[in-house]
Amino acid sequence: MLQGIALIDEFEKRLDSFDAFERRQALEALKEEATSGQIALPKAGQEVNLHCHTFFSYNCYGYSPSKIAWLGRKRGMAVAGIVDFDVLDGLDEFFDAASLIGLKGCGGFETRVFVPEFAKSVINSPGEPGIAYHSASGMPSAKLSDAQTLFINRLRNISSTRNTDLIQRVNEYLKPVVLDYEKEVLSLTPSGNATERHICLAYARKAQNLFAERKQLADFWSEKLKIDVSSPDLPEGQKLLDTIRSRTMKQGSVGYVQPDKGAFPTMQEVNQFIAEAGGIPTLPWLNGTSQAEQQIERLLDVVMKSGVAAINIVPARNITSDEKIDNFKRTVQLADKLGLPIIVGTEMNRPGQSFVDDFESKALSSLADVFLRGAYIVYGHTVLQRAAGLGYLSEWAESNFKYTAEKNEFYEQFGRLFSPGQEYRLVHLQKDIKPEELLKLTGD
Repeated sequence: MLQGIALIDEFEKRLDSFDAFERRQALEALKEEATSGQIALPKAGQEVNLHCHTFFSYNCYGYSPSKIAWLGRKRGMAVAGIVDFDVLDGLDEFFDAASLIGLKGCGGFETRVFVPEFAKSVINSPGEPGIAYHSASGMPSAKLSDAQTLFINRLRNISSTRNTDLIQRVNEYLKPVVLDYEKEVLSLTPSGNATERHICLAYARKAQNLFAERKQLADFWSEKLKIDVSSPDLPEGQKLLDTIRSRTMKQGSVGYVQPDKGAFPTMQEVNQFIAEAGGIPTLPWLNGTSQAEQQIERLLDVVMKSGVAAINIVPARNITSDEKIDNFKRTVQLADKLGLPIIVGTEMNRPGQSFVDDFESKALSSLADVFLRGAYIVYGHTVLQRAAGLGYLSEWAESNFKYTAEKNEFYEQFGRLFSPGQEYRLVHLQKDIKPEELLKLTGD
């Protein structure tokens, strides 16, 4: 019988099961271990990550929403948040898990949009003028109205259609390594929401099945990818997976088709959906080197007019040179001046990405307070939007705060003071409640 550390390790492993009931049982068991003193859970510190992908889109470690919540609580994170591509499938599980273990949690989704004002400029999707990765923060629930459900299903369907068309083109090139999308790609996901990274993994595994000898496998990939594939990269090393993606799916490859303005909904359409569903439309910023990001003042003016109210940055992946650090700091200063909360995270959709950013690094040390403030704002918004529709973009917020700065100060303070488990204090809130009265509900 497993005991001690081995038992805890087994429970943590079960958190990544595709079976939701098994995940919940494992989390409850870990909570019991913590309650009994077998696991020491620290007080919340200063670390945040509001951009963790889960296995409902693609997490390179296979982490479920419950696993991310548990690891965040075990680490003593101040706030943790999940983001998945085109779906909210993991959101309610994450909220339930965070509530159970006492973690400040929030979540959203990521998608792709068309920005007509920058139709001829690359924004944050390399090589694709007018197309942008876009996101939502602080989504209060996966339970949507019928019209909202149709819209987010549209996002999922766009992704699915692009995947199946892509596989058809890549299959033709990689013969005899040919994929069945339903059987060999969707089986890698818990709810049928596959990404290009799932497809790459499926191709690597199919090739391994067809070419049992390592030399045959290396020769196949070397020929198809036009590089020397070495043994350490086989059968599914990250370098191989990245090369499969770049050589068969990205711009200039056999599987790539340049998206046009009708391939994705407009940013304004997506922002309207996000706001109506109770979230915060959020612009992902890359590194300041694209055509649009070099015009950062104009870019922010355009996206704010379409409804954007926050910025998301992935520092560890994108801030990799002195030039990019300077771009980064300039963008943060401008966003702060405009009253846009700044949200950071590490994605976790590629090996090597850490669970949290290094907030003591050269690029981040002077801005750690800014990121913590943004995380508290999104958490404060999430709690109040879930409780009574009193979130950051609500009519209540509009009527109670004349200036964005005072609104940010309130939601930051509420998010900082409010603790998971206090939600019972927010039952039956009146729509005319004043901000100062809400703050009193966070006290001991």
